[in-house]
Amino acid sequence: MRAVSAALPLLALSFTATLGASAVLAQAPQDAHGVAASTVTPAAEPWRNRALRPEARAALLVAAMREDEKLQLVRTWFPPLAKGQPGAPDDLIPSAGEMVGIPRLGIPTLRESDASLGVANQVNQRPGDTATALPASLATAASFNPVIAEQGGAMIGAEARAKRFNVLLAGGVNLTRDPWGGRDFEYLGEDPLLAGTLAGAQVRGVQSNHIVSTIKHFALNAQETGRMVYDARIGEAALHESDLLAFEIGIAEGQPASVMCAYNKINGDHACESADLLTRVLRGDWHYTGWVMSDWGAVHSTVKAANAGLDQDSGAELDDGDWFRDRLRAAVASGAVAPARLDAMARNILTGIIASGLYDDPAPETVQPIDTEAHARVAQTAAEQGIVLLRNSADLLPAASTARRIVLIGGHADVGVLSGGGSSQVRSTGGVPVEIPLTSGPAASFARITWHNSSPLRAIQALAPKAEVTYVDGRDAARAVQTARGADLVLVFATQWRTEAEDVTSLSLPDGQDTLIAKVAAANPRTAVVLETGGPVLMPWLGKVGAVLAAWYPGQRGGEAIANVLFGKVNPSGRLPITFPASPAQAPRPAPVGLEVIASHDAASNAGMGGGAAALAIPVDYPEGADVGYRWYERTGARPLFPFGFGLSYTRFAYDRLTATGGADLTVRFTVTNTGERTGAVVPQLYAAPEGEGAYPARLAGFVRIELAPGESRTVTLRADRRVLARWDEGAREWALAKGRYTVMVARAAGAPVLSGTAELEGARFRP
Repeated sequence: MRAVSAALPLLALSFTATLGASAVLAQAPQDAHGVAASTVTPAAEPWRNRALRPEARAALLVAAMREDEKLQLVRTWFPPLAKGQPGAPDDLIPSAGEMVGIPRLGIPTLRESDASLGVANQVNQRPGDTATALPASLATAASFNPVIAEQGGAMIGAEARAKRFNVLLAGGVNLTRDPWGGRDFEYLGEDPLLAGTLAGAQVRGVQSNHIVSTIKHFALNAQETGRMVYDARIGEAALHESDLLAFEIGIAEGQPASVMCAYNKINGDHACESADLLTRVLRGDWHYTGWVMSDWGAVHSTVKAANAGLDQDSGAELDDGDWFRDRLRAAVASGAVAPARLDAMARNILTGIIASGLYDDPAPETVQPIDTEAHARVAQTAAEQGIVLLRNSADLLPAASTARRIVLIGGHADVGVLSGGGSSQVRSTGGVPVEIPLTSGPAASFARITWHNSSPLRAIQALAPKAEVTYVDGRDAARAVQTARGADLVLVFATQWRTEAEDVTSLSLPDGQDTLIAKVAAANPRTAVVLETGGPVLMPWLGKVGAVLAAWYPGQRGGEAIANVLFGKVNPSGRLPITFPASPAQAPRPAPVGLEVIASHDAASNAGMGGGAAALAIPVDYPEGADVGYRWYERTGARPLFPFGFGLSYTRFAYDRLTATGGADLTVRFTVTNTGERTGAVVPQLYAAPEGEGAYPARLAGFVRIELAPGESRTVTLRADRRVLARWDEGAREWALAKGRYTVMVARAAGAPVLSGTAELEGARFRP
């Protein structure tokens, strides 16, 4: 099922189109006000008839195009390297890329921006251009709230359109398979239902502005170190039941105009040259009609890539050859790539442009005003709903209003909050209080260690005006310990930076922070730790501290969001979208794969962003198969530090009256009651698994986020998503839901059921 969310009031944002208006590929676009457009069109331009399906309009456009115009569509320029090259457009905006439009046919120039967490401006290539920064996608995932994801997408889309961008490289949905993934903070966790549902919502939000969103990186881009050279090896059924299921759900929910294929190989073929992925699965199984663009520098051939299903070579200056220009023209002339295939490439691109609403409602040619305050509230709400309370011994939090001395230690908490690095980096509104250039490594050319200007210190001082609030940087552990003694509350801000292009090599906090936390907690047990990280970390000090908050990278208003949760203005409701292991040995791969060999190759290949045909191939096997994350822990019997779905609240919730109904679908009904003294949100999670032969670890099959006042009860109904419960039949290329008895659990987290039952399912076979 698509996860149900409690109603969340939509903020008054300057969106071009109504929030939630999907750019469904099978529908004719509406105008900017959601009103059906006129279908009257001159006979000479039949593609302007909005009553036709986008594919039909695109086909009419292709029929009117010259070959050179079709070739113009299938390759984009990369501005940092394209300027001054023969044929490069003279209006390049320093950003991700540009496809030159065809004015005589009304085809707009595509101006692309990285956009996982906001309109990116990684190393200030557009001086002075700032944007609203959302928290890490893991924070959005931790909200378990599709409304939050859709609001964030709509906000980013509105800002992009106002800045003249009309293609956003958003929609990251790769599953977290290893706990040290450098880019995991950009993605939506380890579960396909959660990740796919929220990615679809984010894409819907972006495209509500009549611009294009991608969904990426297709597929199994599960690590950053060696992303150009590793070969992900996994069985077809396991792939469909995990990573591909996340994409299937995200595409069905969000209808993205474009799919971006990945850098890595998968089962021997580069992802952007995989006919199995791009044609057999995407076009055949899922009937996708938009276009496939490459990642930047991910193309390594002409004939193989084009015939496999790649429609557009994006950021082509980063490739190891100019594959989709003169070589493609020659391949079409020789018949190695059929003219009909070139037509299909152009048609797919135009279908996405039309279906998103961009063709009929082009982005403005001049920069438009942005309501930065309203957009900042979107970012703050996302951060607040995504913060996860992991520990709260003796109800240390929320901080008492009577606290007279509060000490903050470390993490540059006096000036801001940490941001993740790489192509998603947003130069946020309000300035950059700390920015540390990298001197080496594959991310050095396009990433900096950056803090957003949102000071937890200032936010806490505002909430506790009568308290003495002190900050020490933590570099001198003895001074930090001395300052912490006798304080009513000590807040240690612990950080771990992650970035695109390289994975972390350890799950321990860097720079001696574990030792610092242990010493401070020994001096004052009223110590809470605020984690600003892009994934799980080890916590050898866990039993010594009073409280732990996972704040992720909390974005534009992270300081305010953290303070509001610490002081109880916001009751924490986030739930972990990834498992926190107790040790690296619990993971399917207890260390990053091929680290030394891969790292040396990456450092020599265009700063890790492309360049190089990748003759080196490091095999990466996935023995966990479909059992990603919490399913692996159940399968191996390992007990993690914190399980998927875990999160505490300042109130308490009770569950009762479970009924489970089988038949064609699995449906559960139960009651949730807030038995505490504070209003709060709770996230009941439905897990299910077949009994007997064919059993597998329980899978998340449904979830809902609901808010309850003290003493309030609500009856909840969840219907399991049949794709989650089914197995993929490779021969028939369809889902097979086994007949029989299923164990049903309503849980607070994976492996922590509060209600259990069984139901009999009839069994079924169905297509994607």
